[in-house]
Amino acid sequence: MAAPRASLNLVAPVWNGVTKSIRDLSSSVAPKGSQKKGKRLLQFLADRFYDVEALREYLLQKQVSKVHQENRSFTYIKERYGPYVAGAYFVLKQGGAVKFQGQEWIQSSGRRPSSLELLSFQAVPVESVDASDCAINYEGLDNLLALKELQSLSLQRCPHVDDWCLSRLYQLADSLQELSLAGCPRVSERGLACLHHLQNLRRLDISDLPAVSNPGLTQILMEEMLPNCEVLGADWAQGLKSRPEKQSQDTASPTPA
Repeated sequence: MAAPRASLNLVAPVWNGVTKSIRDLSSSVAPKGSQKKGKRLLQFLADRFYDVEALREYLLQKQVSKVHQENRSFTYIKERYGPYVAGAYFVLKQGGAVKFQGQEWIQSSGRRPSSLELLSFQAVPVESVDASDCAINYEGLDNLLALKELQSLSLQRCPHVDDWCLSRLYQLADSLQELSLAGCPRVSERGLACLHHLQNLRRLDISDLPAVSNPGLTQILMEEMLPNCEVLGADWAQGLKSRPEKQSQDTASPTPA
């Protein structure tokens, strides 16, 4: 005969003569005031986090729009005053400096340049451009590629100059002799390979390019690609992996047959 089953009765606890359920117990553990404060805190954090993300997105979009605006093509100035005035106006507006043939350097004075101030150089080619630390990007190069007599171009530390920008410099192959890309964070080996069109280059600075994984090997390849150009910036041994030393053969060990 099977033993009788023991019945298990769950009895809710009685507090002060009042029976309370499990749900009532949970509410009694956390006071209502604390729950309201917790909800308000979570809501505050959620709203504030959303506001910070929205502000961050707004500032990012505003920065992108500003860079795009600064790199627009000055078609009106180019059509009315010619490519030299338009190119010089663009560089000076970016905060750079230009040099016309036979003239001294003209630097940005911190104020917005006037195209009327450059009218005396309307027929004088621009031979040098220093656009270091400027916000030039792919579209902004349109203002420089029209300078067909340009001999020297410095794009040092330009944050928006990338490999795609370098792929457009072949349009200056007939005149460009000096090019500096030092400190451009978005230039890699792929972009440098596009410079093989610039066979008239005599000086190329590729120092401090964080996107280049092997500076030493890259310099060797650039020197082979541009044999008449002095490549500066990278130590030839930097990044080169040393060959593993050949293990000396143990003369005491037997020679395999």
